[in-house]
Amino acid sequence: MRFAFLLLALAALLPGCSDKPTDGSLTVSVIGEPPEIVDPSRKALSAPSAVLLSATAQGLVAFDAAGEIKPALGERWIIFDDGLDYTFRIAAGTSIDAAQAARLLRRTVSPRSDNALRPVLGALDEIVAVTPEVVEIRLRSPRPNLLQLLAQPEMALLEDGKGSGPMRILSSDKGSVLLRPLLDEGADDPEAKAVRRGERDVRLIGEDAAHAIRRFVAGRAQLVLGGTLADLPLAWEAKPPAGTLRFDPVAGLFGLQFVERQGFVGPPEIRRALAMAIDRDRIVTDFAVKEWKPATSIVPAPNADIPTPAVPDWATASIEDRRAAAAAAIAAWTKRQGPPPTLRIALPTGPGAERLFAMIREDWAAIGVGATRVAIDADADLRLIDAVAPADVASWYLRRFTCRSSAVCSETADQSLDGARLVPTLAERSALLADADRRLTDAVPFIPIAMPLRWSLAAPALDRFRPNPRGAHPLDELRSPRR
Repeated sequence: MRFAFLLLALAALLPGCSDKPTDGSLTVSVIGEPPEIVDPSRKALSAPSAVLLSATAQGLVAFDAAGEIKPALGERWIIFDDGLDYTFRIAAGTSIDAAQAARLLRRTVSPRSDNALRPVLGALDEIVAVTPEVVEIRLRSPRPNLLQLLAQPEMALLEDGKGSGPMRILSSDKGSVLLRPLLDEGADDPEAKAVRRGERDVRLIGEDAAHAIRRFVAGRAQLVLGGTLADLPLAWEAKPPAGTLRFDPVAGLFGLQFVERQGFVGPPEIRRALAMAIDRDRIVTDFAVKEWKPATSIVPAPNADIPTPAVPDWATASIEDRRAAAAAAIAAWTKRQGPPPTLRIALPTGPGAERLFAMIREDWAAIGVGATRVAIDADADLRLIDAVAPADVASWYLRRFTCRSSAVCSETADQSLDGARLVPTLAERSALLADADRRLTDAVPFIPIAMPLRWSLAAPALDRFRPNPRGAHPLDELRSPRR
């Protein structure tokens, strides 16, 4: 808290961000490590590197400022009526042709790839260049939300470490990257002239939350991206100008995954008791963000793949009734085995994480279970998952808890997930995913708490900035061209 008060004091001495449009370059600070060009099939992307990759190495499609699909390397596409064939025409004049695009996409989904999206791309059957300008993706079974996956930075196409835009790197210096839009250098229209003068340049910085917030409040950055629950109180303490703190209505996983399946947390009734005891409404109310919603199910509703996701049978009970049932389960275990151990919860640093832990510890103390907080990468009994879903795809949620990736799992659920990849119709796929969802809900590999919370600080001059369900904010669509 001492640091938060220091930040507040510093902020009070600094000028607020200007409401006037800026004609020069923009500075965008993303919370995290310094941005770098990373091959997403070899290394997981940090938030700053994901923003950089989206700006400089687009995939076949991309997200616009509203989180909707827009053309990228593929200037247009056709989806055949059976939903099994996607054909993309590669834009003329790009640095990557159809053959290169097909080869890079095949590498992304190959068994040797470490791409974070590979587990949910198992329906891709063939990726071929049918002409020098056309790429065809053939599926084993329909995937209505495939374009949302293809628009993610993990699907950026890199050839020898370089992408096709929409921006290029001018320079890199001390954890920052200077970017400029790719336009016809010979064009004589006002926008091209503005680009040549550097008025569309973006300096992208990766830094910790305190420095990013301080930079924004001082007027030395026009946008901060990558905020999470862990660092939200720092933004509150800095008192940014009214209307600049924005929240994306994203969906995903935010909760505690069981790291162990032995000992006290081994029996499903104990995991169930721990899930029941958490007062989600109190947590969400305490943070007072209207866009933040509590969660009790693994797959949120509504979901196109599973019309009615599985919900635990205790979800509609009052917190008093839930705690009474949870306390009885803990008491029964204690009678057989003795006092329960203190559970280690792995959480990120930050005052928001401290606040979350304090409430969980109090909730579990009410049923006779102690808790201690450890670092996010330390040995633990439970670990926080805070991840935004890349698409409206139920399998993304469920595959986080397969027996290959989760200590607590269901082999039968895995069988249903594998089967869902191969069935020819969406109705059959939905039934198998629903079965996997029910089995995992019964196994309790994860304690859902809420949707992920993502915040930004955006200066009023960024008139095209839009909070959106994908949490996507392309750097080339932050403000309207000067007239």
